[in-house]
Amino acid sequence: MNKQEYINYTRITEAIEYIKQNYTEQPTLEEIAEKVNLSPFHFQRLFTDWAGVSPKKFLQFISIQHAKIILNNSQSTLFETAYKTGLSGTSRLHDLFVKIEGMTPGEYKNKGENLTINYNFAKSKFGRILVASTHKGICYMGFSDNEEIAFSELQKRFPKASFMQQTDEIQHNALQIYTQDWSEINKIKLHLKGTDFQLKVWEALLKIPTGNLTTYGNIAKSIKKPNASRAVGTAIGNNPIAFLIPCHRVIQSTGVFGGYMWGTTRKTAIIGWEASQNNM
Repeated sequence: MNKQEYINYTRITEAIEYIKQNYTEQPTLEEIAEKVNLSPFHFQRLFTDWAGVSPKKFLQFISIQHAKIILNNSQSTLFETAYKTGLSGTSRLHDLFVKIEGMTPGEYKNKGENLTINYNFAKSKFGRILVASTHKGICYMGFSDNEEIAFSELQKRFPKASFMQQTDEIQHNALQIYTQDWSEINKIKLHLKGTDFQLKVWEALLKIPTGNLTTYGNIAKSIKKPNASRAVGTAIGNNPIAFLIPCHRVIQSTGVFGGYMWGTTRKTAIIGWEASQNNM
């Protein structure tokens, strides 16, 4: 991400934060533009280039009322199509199949000992991201504008692993989800360290179609643990793969978006952007 892209991204996140906190007041284009020190004309153009829709339309997509409508319309079919993570269309994510391969008990127990992990940093529509892989698949993907903090988080998850800063084919394939052409994406494998319960929750997240939302309670029901909403929330909070395992699509039953490991403003941005792409 170059300097100008970073400035633009910062302005977008500031605008989204303002919209998120003031959506009940339905702020005008002029009010939002003033908050990011741009003229209404330039702000409208910048925001539309990023989201694909106007700030006014985006405001609708991130309102609680809109979230409730999505929840009400999607609950009955949410888990009927397993691993349907994409959208139809020539310029949208489609035909993407993600398979989770859990680490062996030995790999899980030894915290990555004798495991070589390749990692590197890349830019995405939602900020700087670190992506890491083993020879079996993606083991971590996390947003962070601070590379030291991001790498430290990766090391905490695999304290005994060996790390090499390099991009491999597995990473390159996965990072295509952040581009505008997904036509060449093949099957993506994830090599994850987690308990059986966590892996079931993460698999359930992969079944949420792009542009749809669900609740912690619905996830608990889908894995046949209807009374485990709190444990589901904890497992979602430990999701090691940002965006690709779409924990951002899980919100509170009231329609409030709730927390996110990589920041609530980023979660709001992703939900709003996916909704806008789904309605183009």
